Amino acid sequence: MTSTTGTTHTTTPSKTVHLAVYDTFADWETGHATAWLARGGYEIRTVGPTTDPVTTIGGLRVTPDLALADLYADDSAMLILTGADLWDATDDLAPFAAKARAFIDAGVPVAAICGATAGLARAGLLDDRPHTSSAAPYLEATGYKGGGHYMEADAVTAEDLITAGSTEPVAFAREVLGRLGVFEGERLDAWYRLFHDSDPAAYEVLAAGEAADAGERADA
Repeated sequence: MTSTTGTTHTTTPSKTVHLAVYDTFADWETGHATAWLARGGYEIRTVGPTTDPVTTIGGLRVTPDLALADLYADDSAMLILTGADLWDATDDLAPFAAKARAFIDAGVPVAAICGATAGLARAGLLDDRPHTSSAAPYLEATGYKGGGHYMEADAVTAEDLITAGSTEPVAFAREVLGRLGVFEGERLDAWYRLFHDSDPAAYEVLAAGEAADAGERADA
């Protein structure tokens, strides 16, 4: 079902997750992740090249909360990079890959899907760690040196880096939610089975977990 590697780290104290937004942003790739992060108590803040509005592939206009130059790893629990046509068409998004390196160097996780994985490959961030993408030849076309670490998997977690292909937004979200502790163990697996496989038994597990959480809050 999945292939994940690396170790689990303690969740960073920050409760803010930064979602990178830029023109041609692939709308469908991060919706599961951001919605359930928000429901799990995280604040989602968008970060663009500047604070000027951007337009997604689906034609939605998004005004970033802050500019990339004002984003610092110490203020974030995770940086999420979504796919976009611009990753392969120009070098305009290279600064986001550079920021990803700064996050990883600081021990703050980065999650990249689709075209963003190619951007990280070009920046050398996939040369020496397990990863995946939409297809191995897609990353090979970047000229990167990490082909030996490519995994045929729906999503891969390797310490502070999560990668996934464009057709796996649910698996991508599973890795993000697990890495930040929104769900874990049986409940994380149930969440994935519900949204990926439409498994009705998984709903029962999640509902029982939510009821238990509500009871704990009432007793607190």
